Amino acid sequence: MQQPIEPQEIPPGCPAHGNVQIYGPSFGADPDSHYAQLRHFGPSAPVDIAPGVQAELVTSYDAALYVLQNPASFVRDSRRWNALNEGRVPADSPALPMMAYRPNALMSDGASHARLRRAVTDSLATINEHQLIRQTQQSANYLISQFSTDIRGQAELMAEYAQPLPLLVFSELFGCPPDIGDRVIAGISGLFEGTPGSDEVLGGALTELIALKRRRPTADLTTRLMEHSAQLTDEEVLHQLVTLLSGGTAPLAAAIGTSSALYLGEDWQMGLPVEDAVSQTLWNYAPISNYAVHYPTHDVDLGERMVRANDPILISFAAANTDPKLTQHREQLSAKAHLAFGAGPHACPAKDPAFMMTVTAVETLLNQLHDVEMRVPFKSLTWAPSPWSRSLVTLPIRFTPRGVPQPTETAGSKAGRLPQQQTAAPAPSNAGPSRTNAGAAPQPKGGLFSRFLAWTRGE
Repeated sequence: MQQPIEPQEIPPGCPAHGNVQIYGPSFGADPDSHYAQLRHFGPSAPVDIAPGVQAELVTSYDAALYVLQNPASFVRDSRRWNALNEGRVPADSPALPMMAYRPNALMSDGASHARLRRAVTDSLATINEHQLIRQTQQSANYLISQFSTDIRGQAELMAEYAQPLPLLVFSELFGCPPDIGDRVIAGISGLFEGTPGSDEVLGGALTELIALKRRRPTADLTTRLMEHSAQLTDEEVLHQLVTLLSGGTAPLAAAIGTSSALYLGEDWQMGLPVEDAVSQTLWNYAPISNYAVHYPTHDVDLGERMVRANDPILISFAAANTDPKLTQHREQLSAKAHLAFGAGPHACPAKDPAFMMTVTAVETLLNQLHDVEMRVPFKSLTWAPSPWSRSLVTLPIRFTPRGVPQPTETAGSKAGRLPQQQTAAPAPSNAGPSRTNAGAAPQPKGGLFSRFLAWTRGE
């Protein structure tokens, strides 16, 4: 087996004798230099995505489109995976949760994919745009209320805002009662954090939710999936919900965090709208950076390299979006020509709601905390060392705590950048107590979703 190598060991213009490692601190700190060196191989390159797990990574925009738009030659069913079937993938590999087969639309092909995807897209299409904006604003206002009165005037935006916000919105969209919503959030959060038993927690909560909707259907995404003409089984409904959670919440959190950091960063041009920061995030910091695993149905030639049938091919959305051949003409392209949401038959079915939620989350933050700014420069922020996603580890901010008179503008602040009519409704007067306020009332019992619902009811 070829040994993984660091990208700096690759002679310019010459393929290296081994796979490039695209995980760990070195990759997380500077993925762009890794992609630049990988391009010496041609449109694709051999990589290790985890210890002992090899794949072909497509870094060219044109080659990425070729794979994504040719489902007859490149399929998604990972039960074809050569190395897995031959016992060459470690049983405890961190790549398995991302690549192992599940009966969902993401990993299905042909008629099975069409049936599952139609149920998902039709159900998502019933979500009212204005209601989704209101739900996002309400979730954002709740989370801001939890840290905005902190007497220190400081918060960690990823953990306290960007990460929990999509979880609250999805729990509402799924129609979760408080206790089930708490367990759904605990389960999916634990999966991302590697907490043992999280898969069982999430599966149990969703199984209970589906049984509840069988007895008492309501106007929510879970019920719409169950009542769709595709006639999904309960197991199929569960796996589509898991896919929506895993494919929606973590990338949304990454997009909210990065877009906020870009907008608050020292290089951002005053007066540009939040939409521009979100678009720049999708182009240059693709939240799902390397994924969309495909398996060629026959040996294929990807430019300068031959890939064997049923060996995994990953699409580097991050590298494709920053392909030098593309960036030379990017001004002439549509703002939506990026591949952050994929392309072809498996393109993200919720790209428009995702964009809208990200914009709304950033705008609400800026409108609620008028003098918010980062405590460190953008270039000093730390990124997660994952091969799959591009997400900030932390985003430390400062602001004038609520209850303290706020100046119209402070040095370096972003106050006044948003038009007044975009201002979100102020947080209710019964906002949750400060984390550091002495003598504050005790928090309501229950998990995050229970506390959020209690806050919305004024309890």
